[in-house]
Amino acid sequence: MATGASCACGMSRRRLLGAAGVAGVAAVGASGCGGPEPTPHDNLHGQVIAQTGDVPVGGGMISMSDKLVITQPEEGRFKAFSAVCAHAGCTVQEITDHIRCLCHGSRFDIATGEVLAGPATEPLEAFEVSVDGTDITLV
Repeated sequence: MATGASCACGMSRRRLLGAAGVAGVAAVGASGCGGPEPTPHDNLHGQVIAQTGDVPVGGGMISMSDKLVITQPEEGRFKAFSAVCAHAGCTVQEITDHIRCLCHGSRFDIATGEVLAGPATEPLEAFEVSVDGTDITLV
């Protein structure tokens, strides 16, 4: 069939192939690709992510492999946040009395993950943790 020629159904070959392509994309989209993407933290729930002795009081630590920030804002109170900056997706690199992303200068509260200074406008994603002895576990 020549380009532009019609098939028995009255549709051009180009239009028929285009319709088939759209139908294929729709079928792939409906087959599960449209669901939420798993986060790098999904497989860490129930896992020990740090030891209490590794997290200084009034500061914290960064687990680069797990993309987590674990803080201890007050003696015996531990928090966990995503280490992925809410501004541009950089990994935060520094913890003093706040969490700092050196890419663009955003700063976050070590107790809440809330933005202290932009350009980030959203807090770091927070996760619940439990402490058993010296193990800090992501709930």
